[in-house]
Amino acid sequence: MTRQSTGVSDTSHRGHASDRLKGASARGGPLLQRRAAGGGFHEECGVFGIYGHPEAANLVYLGLYALQHRGQESAGIVSTDGSQIFRSIGMGQVADVFPPEALKQLKGTAAAGHVRYSTSGSSNLVNAQPIRISYHAGEIAVGHNGNLVNAARLRSELEKAGSIFQSTSDTEVILHMIARSPYPDFDDALISALRQVEGAYSLVFLTRDRLVAARDPRGFRPLSIGQLDGAWCVASESCAFDLIGARLVRDVEPGEIVVFDASGARPIRALPPAPVSQCIFEYVYFARPDSKLYGRGVNVVRKKLGARLAEEHPADADIVVPVPDSGVYAALGYAERSRIPFEMGLVRNHYVGRTFIEPKQSIRHFGVKIKLNPVRELLAGKRVVLVDDSIVRGTTSRKIVSMIKEAGAREVHVRISCPPTIGPCYYGVDTPNRSELIASSHSVEEIRKYIRATSLGYLSYEGMKAAVDTADDRFCAACYTLDYPVPVSDKERAQLSLFDKPRR
Repeated sequence: MTRQSTGVSDTSHRGHASDRLKGASARGGPLLQRRAAGGGFHEECGVFGIYGHPEAANLVYLGLYALQHRGQESAGIVSTDGSQIFRSIGMGQVADVFPPEALKQLKGTAAAGHVRYSTSGSSNLVNAQPIRISYHAGEIAVGHNGNLVNAARLRSELEKAGSIFQSTSDTEVILHMIARSPYPDFDDALISALRQVEGAYSLVFLTRDRLVAARDPRGFRPLSIGQLDGAWCVASESCAFDLIGARLVRDVEPGEIVVFDASGARPIRALPPAPVSQCIFEYVYFARPDSKLYGRGVNVVRKKLGARLAEEHPADADIVVPVPDSGVYAALGYAERSRIPFEMGLVRNHYVGRTFIEPKQSIRHFGVKIKLNPVRELLAGKRVVLVDDSIVRGTTSRKIVSMIKEAGAREVHVRISCPPTIGPCYYGVDTPNRSELIASSHSVEEIRKYIRATSLGYLSYEGMKAAVDTADDRFCAACYTLDYPVPVSDKERAQLSLFDKPRR
């Protein structure tokens, strides 16, 4: 199994991309951004694909632009004109990675793209996706949102059998399994490979003549199907369809493979069925509020989370203030239910660059203030309900509470629109180790004291389930319950570190 041979376009933008690659660890880059943000939860990845449109690559570019919130470390697009696959990748955000001359090289009427936040594999160019290979049956490229819990074991077995890996990403394991499959037909080889992997995957494949979408049997990560002027498209979130004017058709069902080719859309049901375990934290934080996820509007669910939070943890206060951006809709729901005025008491700087010069002399709350700034006129003398989506380590919450108090607030009542986070995610979300999650070892009162809040209230687990209108167990909430749908042994947890990025 080898990388694509010469003669096929592969633009990696090594001018600015290589600078970012070296800077990712040397001068900060995304690692510095995470440190400034307090090291909390981070977006996973986003995938987008389209088949049967004359401007395929341009539309994928726009689709990735809409999915930028799901990953900012690298981006890539592959396209096909029916005879070969073209590829362009780079480190950084979509607008920086794809100058006009790069998009012109991505020929053809089918294309797929990926934005990445590395939950598996270190943050560098070799792990940027879509990953493309050439093997005995032709060319194939893939973009992946999720995490394979048995990837280390499978990789070890493949290496012993002679496979040579080019990256540290678990996604490449799937490609090697397809390449080594005894089945000559791509569909059969893909089915065989996916039956052997465990964990979370929403995948978009591109071959010379087809686009293929696949979702794991539990449906951990979202993946939707849309249509635009007779062309088929797939995306991690429906907000990407809105940008290009496509119509949301339906979700790729858990355990479903959908092939898009000259004959249209062809669903395949060949993976073993399993109980559905859709990530509930997509509603709480990851997804954009204008997306429709798992059949529900994200903004509607977040307002319900906030309303339920107001019922469970009322506060005698003057204003409700969100931590932007993910706390806005929950704060709106809290304000409406409690009838306390809603105010944007914190302003977010949306233009924080990938790198910045950290002052040598200490500036209080520097890491938080580079993204958030209090509106003193709104906060001075007020009793504030501060609504946020989660508390991870507690360091960021502590700084925000102190910042609001320094702006003159009399009281700060912190309200969190999900239960305490007590466990890491193994299914595609970058989370700290359990020992670093403050709620795994501290009571609510201890956390309140640490973040210096007047009061602290988390939404209950039952309240969260009620807000998403589910009484069954079709959502994965392992980060709140430690009930992992796909068991991860101690050995597998240790092996997963082979794929993890270096810790800060």
